[in-house]
Amino acid sequence: MKKLLKVVGAVIENENNEILCALRSPNMSLPNMWEFPGGKVEKGENLKQAVEREIREELDCNIKAFDVFNENTHEYDNFIVNLITVKCKLASGKPTANEHSKLIWLKRENLLSLKWAPADVPAAMQLAEEKA
Repeated sequence: MKKLLKVVGAVIENENNEILCALRSPNMSLPNMWEFPGGKVEKGENLKQAVEREIREELDCNIKAFDVFNENTHEYDNFIVNLITVKCKLASGKPTANEHSKLIWLKRENLLSLKWAPADVPAAMQLAEEKA
């Protein structure tokens, strides 16, 4: 039986109404695919705590998490991901790519030009259709 992973992704928007996109490094699973940065929800954490902690650890900056934006479950070859994306704003610091190959800010209408990890596609599509 495949393991189910509960994962949070941060939909971080800047003052220019651009969304932060993170390129998975060649060393990660799903290498060279784009994602909303985040990670696993730890035991005892709520979604906001999890996404704020993950972004502090991964990107060396602080965010304020607001509302759940999209929830999607995707079955990969070796595991199943329940990805919950959360709308966020940058609170302090500047996102730094420590684990990812690259970070970029993109306008909503350009999001679908990237090759997204399959679990992130529904949130990217929903954002692309949304008005800033």
